[in-house]
Amino acid sequence: MLAAFAVGLRSGRHRGVDIAWGLAFAAVALTGYGLSAGHGGDGRRLLATALVLVWALRLSAHIWWRSRGAPEDPRYARMLARRPGPWYALRKVYLLQAAILWFVSLPVQVAQYLPGPLGPPAAVGVALWAVGLAFETVGDRQLARFKADPANRGRLMTRGLWAWTRHPNYFGDACVWWGLFLLAADHPAGWATVLSPLLMNWLLAYGSGKPMAERGRSAASPEWAAYAARTSGFFPRPPRRS
Repeated sequence: MLAAFAVGLRSGRHRGVDIAWGLAFAAVALTGYGLSAGHGGDGRRLLATALVLVWALRLSAHIWWRSRGAPEDPRYARMLARRPGPWYALRKVYLLQAAILWFVSLPVQVAQYLPGPLGPPAAVGVALWAVGLAFETVGDRQLARFKADPANRGRLMTRGLWAWTRHPNYFGDACVWWGLFLLAADHPAGWATVLSPLLMNWLLAYGSGKPMAERGRSAASPEWAAYAARTSGFFPRPPRRS
């Protein structure tokens, strides 16, 4: 995150922190894998690390591709307009996210130190992680293809997974971290990290995820009110009839 802050200062744009978010999780997983050698079960260590790396690198690559040449993210522009200056950006954007990602990644850090073979909770966790990754990947691809079509300029994406939830990527993210928590839930010590997926779930559904993404949408798109009325805000379900 400090490296991302240095890049943000040099470029004058802080949207790169979203790319650093995934890379930082990858760094935590790789560091934990190295430090836990000789302590945790090899299968659980490798599985937890691999799942985080696949999720984190896909997310960072997608955000990098989506944001190439783009101006500052409106979220950060609004936040930093209130108090311009590098130290406010460091505290409110970079260090805050660093603390959150360390806390959210605690199930992975704990799982890497747990002894013994993988049990049924881990199998359920891998399945839930796969569902979450599928929602994120498919939802992002559907949205990218929709936006790439000039005929859709100014229109709202309401098809595919976006017909079942207004935020398939956020729902998928929540599934990923509940799945990773279950890798640690094989052991009583792992249950001490249950606040980590709860925090991520809250941030996505009620904090910096869904609410900030939907702010101002009613004014920006005439379709939004009808779409929001028939489509779930977070958990997928069939769209309501008009």
